[in-house]
Amino acid sequence: MHKDKKLTESELDPQKGEEKEELSETKSHKKINLDWLNGIEEKPKKIKGTPDVNLEPTTKSGKFFKGLWSYVLITIGTALVACGVYFFKFPNHFTIGGVSSFAVLFSEAIGHAVSESMIMSIANMLLLAIALIIFGKNFAVKTVYSTLLLNGIVLVLERVLPITEPLTESPFLEMLLTIGGIAVGSAILFSQGASSGGTDIIAMILKRFTNLNTGMALFISDALIVIASPFVFNSFETKHMTTIFLCSALGLILKSFIVDNVIDGINMNKCFIIVTTKEKEVCDFINNELHRGATISDCRGSFSHVEKKMIVAVLNRQQATMLKLFLKQTDPTAFTVITNSSDILGKGFRIV
Repeated sequence: MHKDKKLTESELDPQKGEEKEELSETKSHKKINLDWLNGIEEKPKKIKGTPDVNLEPTTKSGKFFKGLWSYVLITIGTALVACGVYFFKFPNHFTIGGVSSFAVLFSEAIGHAVSESMIMSIANMLLLAIALIIFGKNFAVKTVYSTLLLNGIVLVLERVLPITEPLTESPFLEMLLTIGGIAVGSAILFSQGASSGGTDIIAMILKRFTNLNTGMALFISDALIVIASPFVFNSFETKHMTTIFLCSALGLILKSFIVDNVIDGINMNKCFIIVTTKEKEVCDFINNELHRGATISDCRGSFSHVEKKMIVAVLNRQQATMLKLFLKQTDPTAFTVITNSSDILGKGFRIV
């Protein structure tokens, strides 16, 4: 007498067995062969060297280090602004813009009844109060930190390395060095949602409520100061003062372009538009290996009338390189358009 054979779940209900087979097949399809990228036979859990960037940290340590890195960048940007102002702007009396230039002009206009430092302090405090109302506490904290650090660096440099005259005999070269420090430093600060105070805050306010980009907003906020300078200082009485004014005007124009280009370089990402018949493999690679999202939509070729899928994904430079290599190996016939984009809103990037 033999024991009764136990029936499996698939034998009791053949439909369930088919569903399990489909699920197992689906899971197996999720595995992507990346031997060509890694030079090994077994598939690793994650491609070595692929960073998880632009993702919001969820742990306390992740948030702490992200905030710390932000303040490191703010410190570097502020130091660049301080060097540009102290070593090149002050000795040449450039009126490229900013609250410091406004303070010099206003003090001169009222016969030095109030010192430049007092005017600059009052103006900065008023602008910080406005920034607190419009942008919130986080912006104000970063801007206060940058403003105090800027003042501290300039005071230390004044004591350690006193300068009474320009470092070179070329106003144009000094102007370029001034713009290099101030524009690059300001761009780094803007990318971290902060500023060194002054007219930078006015530029951020203009950008917030208008369609102006950062460079143009900064240009408008500083242009009035440059326009007023020749009337206050009688810039056309001597060739030297005329040269200083013309360099200041040129520097204002260059500053706005440099700020925009540096910000775009810092925030640069790659937008992929991929038309392919292997949307599953491509999306699995984007989701599981690059840890990014993608949008899929149906499309059809106008010439071949073949039904395909169109995938849209935004990646950083390193992730973009990985995806290009993957497409070259997996679907060489895929039609791919790659564009540069520096202003991306949404989860994983900049939140509105």
